[in-house]
Amino acid sequence: MAEGKEMLLVASKTKDALKGNGKYNVSGDALEALNHHVYWLVDQAQKRCEANGRKTIRNYDIFAG
Repeated sequence: MAEGKEMLLVASKTKDALKGNGKYNVSGDALEALNHHVYWLVDQAQKRCEANGRKTIRNYDIFAG
């Protein structure tokens, strides 16, 4: 898991989405990797929010390029 952090994803729903109507298989570590990436996105959004002097995380903090 993301450095010992709890899973933020609903495993069954995420696996279903990754499977793409049964077209793909999902390895056991795929959810762990995706969870790690979500934690990274959260961290980046918090940093952008703080850098812009805000306390409210906005969608563009998450999806900034």
